[in-house]
Amino acid sequence: MAASPVAARATPAWLREARRALLESGAVIDGPGHQGLLRSWQRSLGYGLPSTGRVADAPHASAAQLQRAQAAQRELMSHARPVMEFLFEQTRDSDSMVILADSQGMLLQALGDAHFVNRAERVALRPGAIWHEQWRGTNAIGTALAEQAAVVVHGGEHYLARNGFLTCTAAPIVDSTGRLLGVLDVSGDHRGYHPHTLGLVRSAARMIEHRLFDTRHGGGLRLRLHSQAEGIGTLTEMLLAVSPEGWIVGANAQALTQLGSLGLHQADIGQIMVDRVLALDADTLHGWCLRPSSAPRSLKLGDGRAVWARIEPGRQMPGRAPLSAKPATVVHRDALAELDSGDPLMQAAITRARCVLGKPIALLLQGETGVGKEVFARAVHASGPRRDAPWVAVNCAALPESLIEAELFGYRAGAFTGAHRDGAPGRIREAQGGTLFLDEIGDMPLAVQGRLLRVLQERQVTPLGGGKPVAVDFALICASHRRLRDEMQAGRFREDLYYRINGLILQLPALRERQDLPALTESMLARIAPGRGIALAPDLARAFAGHRWPGNLRQLHNALQTACALMADDETELGWGHLPDDLAEDLSADAPSKAVADTDADLRLQSDQLITRTVQACAGNLSEAARRLGISRNTLYRKLKTAAA
Repeated sequence: MAASPVAARATPAWLREARRALLESGAVIDGPGHQGLLRSWQRSLGYGLPSTGRVADAPHASAAQLQRAQAAQRELMSHARPVMEFLFEQTRDSDSMVILADSQGMLLQALGDAHFVNRAERVALRPGAIWHEQWRGTNAIGTALAEQAAVVVHGGEHYLARNGFLTCTAAPIVDSTGRLLGVLDVSGDHRGYHPHTLGLVRSAARMIEHRLFDTRHGGGLRLRLHSQAEGIGTLTEMLLAVSPEGWIVGANAQALTQLGSLGLHQADIGQIMVDRVLALDADTLHGWCLRPSSAPRSLKLGDGRAVWARIEPGRQMPGRAPLSAKPATVVHRDALAELDSGDPLMQAAITRARCVLGKPIALLLQGETGVGKEVFARAVHASGPRRDAPWVAVNCAALPESLIEAELFGYRAGAFTGAHRDGAPGRIREAQGGTLFLDEIGDMPLAVQGRLLRVLQERQVTPLGGGKPVAVDFALICASHRRLRDEMQAGRFREDLYYRINGLILQLPALRERQDLPALTESMLARIAPGRGIALAPDLARAFAGHRWPGNLRQLHNALQTACALMADDETELGWGHLPDDLAEDLSADAPSKAVADTDADLRLQSDQLITRTVQACAGNLSEAARRLGISRNTLYRKLKTAAA
């Protein structure tokens, strides 16, 4: 079905026969030239969708859920908006609309002719609706996601008969690592179908990908390649991003297609050197970077094909000899590895977390407030096989008891006063295929704990207000600053739920227990003020090391963020004068108590040394040693016992 030309459109006669067979026998009949359409209909049938009538429980995001989805895709939306406006200008007054959806099929934004938009809303073709094939059957948005290719779904080719008035054309949008970001779609009245729409949508999607590529790699070395000099700068050019060491760290779809025979595939991005693809030595590339030119240069690919190239060095120019065909080692750090800054306790937690990645074992994170439980959970998700699927986080302590059930399990239309007219899928269903993170689960009401337990046992969720149970598949990570075993024994947490969520318990250390404070401080400063090279003054670093940090990592980060904001642009050393007043006061108060503690420790050490020397001088005669020291034998025994402990 990918990029179907108009000549391959299903004929009305075949569609009538195919739909009759679908209704009568629940089977999809074969048809030459329609393999993509048949695959999609087969998937739709497998989801249990009725091809006629209204689809029950089709999810629709609430206003808050839509805002969260839009915030998560802010970069995609900002680059897509101008392209969508351009596309809308080309299709204006044609009874159509331009739509952007995310990688889960949720519609993020839309532009369209007012008359058609009103008609489209009757089938929930509007922001917040989810048009994954699982819920809407064969449709351009959902099928483009499933096939990961540009598709046209016209009229009766839609699996749901109620969508037959539509003609829809969609193309996927991928980033420079080949990750699917979303879909660009043009939907309209089926009577206005035009075969050129496919090329228009494809080109628009490519424009968005180019804008994202330049934003992501604008500071580094980029190569623009084309078989013709005039093709440089057009949508048909190949784009490569190259690291200072010569690794290909980004490529557009055109480059992956044209250079696949040379070993450049999506899985190879970040793991293949540029000289594997281009017949280009290090000295030549270095010279071109030192003398950049807007004029294309001629060079050859690794298989001898001639191409034209424009080199854009960016701010990060490779060194004298960046290319190495046989690097000694290449370490690709994932999100969990980025959390390892040398503390043994954190290293142990990371190692144990890796043991359950991709396995059906629930993870329970315990630790004080502010130790970074959500950051750790996000790293587990980003390092596992579900990294490209949804990450859904719910703070159980922040939701009112009256709303937490609706937020988690979703609800049908009219389930309660104020409910959205189309209902809402709920956070659990939003996590389908990905990871559900329940923060502060110890604050979850007992009644909700019971419903959650049923979902975890049956792997199905039923929305408030009734309806058909929906199967769910997600990885579960929970967290709490409370000791859940104590909460269970006190009757505030269900025992059966406790044993369901504690497949592996990880205790994250408090900041005062960690041995990597200097490294943590350095990495935080680098993220807060990149490129400035800010470091703590030596006396302040010593004060930081002696502080208990009751707010843990959150307190440390907030303090450094505020301090950096108070620094002048030309300052690079963070001192006492940059600290928030309350922290400076606490650190100053630490100093006297630390001095007293150090003095006490010195006195104890000197006393122990004196006792040891005296006992040795008396050849172990404790009575004589006590007499020389001027203390009783009982006191001497006690001090020797204390020193030995």
